[in-house]
Amino acid sequence: MNITLFLFLMVYLAMGLGKLPGFKVDRTGAAMIGAMAMMAVGSISAKAAWIAVDYRTIGMLFGLMVVSGSFAESGFYDWTARKVATLSVGPITLLAVFVAVSGGLSALLTNDVVVVAMTPLLVSVTLARGLNPIPFLLAFCFAANTGSAGTLIGSPQNMIAAQELGISFTGFLSVAGIPALLSLPIVWGIVAWMYRGKWTLEHADVSGKQPIEQPVATPLDIHETCKATFITIAVITAFVLDIWPKELVALSAAALLLLNRKISSKDVLRRVDADLLLLISGLFIVNAALYNTGLPQKILHDLHQLGINLNQPMSLFLTSATLSNIIGNNPTVMLLVPFLNQVTNVNAIGAALALGTGFFSNLIIFGSLAGIIVVEQAARCGVKISFGAFSRVGAPVSIVCMLVAAGWIYLLAGHP
Repeated sequence: MNITLFLFLMVYLAMGLGKLPGFKVDRTGAAMIGAMAMMAVGSISAKAAWIAVDYRTIGMLFGLMVVSGSFAESGFYDWTARKVATLSVGPITLLAVFVAVSGGLSALLTNDVVVVAMTPLLVSVTLARGLNPIPFLLAFCFAANTGSAGTLIGSPQNMIAAQELGISFTGFLSVAGIPALLSLPIVWGIVAWMYRGKWTLEHADVSGKQPIEQPVATPLDIHETCKATFITIAVITAFVLDIWPKELVALSAAALLLLNRKISSKDVLRRVDADLLLLISGLFIVNAALYNTGLPQKILHDLHQLGINLNQPMSLFLTSATLSNIIGNNPTVMLLVPFLNQVTNVNAIGAALALGTGFFSNLIIFGSLAGIIVVEQAARCGVKISFGAFSRVGAPVSIVCMLVAAGWIYLLAGHP
């Protein structure tokens, strides 16, 4: 058990730090190394490791990534970014549009892909208008995290939670949609207040030592965008009807979009976050190996004795929120879901996971993949968003959103 526990801790240390200390190994590498090491030392058999990887979750994630990638290749994201950033409105109104677009697209097309596709162009267009890009990028990032918490397909952690807990699309939307919607004006209001009087480029930390990277916009292909839109509507309809397995619906949609005479399947597939799929697969194996030791069950029993019951929505909400800023939101959900049993209100539990990991992940840069993407993409374009600048705005956004979500979960749990 000692070697299993050691390997588990090393993997999750890498999840928290973003790399394995002393090595050039990122989160995905650490998860895969940990999974293979668990098999090598006998913590889990190769057959059990294969079974531990939930093909339903991986299939749904892959399929929906292809759907979102098709929008990127059709030029829809670039077209949207240009239209939003070139509106003839003032900074505060433009900020509201950024928030609405980010929250809306992320809820329907997976937040991480939306952020990857649109961040560079948003940087270049705001700079061209002489605006400070930082508040717009922060609002875009925060809204992507909170808005995506409202739907089953909004983020990878939502898909994992819904698949593992057996929550339907409509069930998820009914318990997480309202607080996600309420979070958007909160994001807009706090960012607008914090950056009042600081909308111009002179207030931005823009590097003058290197040329600002100008992304090449993909021209809009109306036919391909309409095709992707039609298939997305069909996917959501199938999810709502809940007649077929979600992974089969998502994979069928991916197959239809990859079968294309104008856009290469290779170009669409490069939009798929293969690293994330490998990371999740590795964590399935690592978590299963630790579960076999019986240690997690003992810890949960001891926590229950102390009054911390993860099968209670509020306890799970606070625990998942805290862990998401230590090891990241996707690993947090994967770590906690296998140990949720005897759940009487599965929808409330799903909301606790989605809102806890989605809302509190705006506290620090490394709390979410979207935060990391925005900061790194901005840096490539010559715009520096420091840890302090991110958390200075992210902290009040996270706290207010968490208070709203806590009240909502309190009601969902059946309290008067």
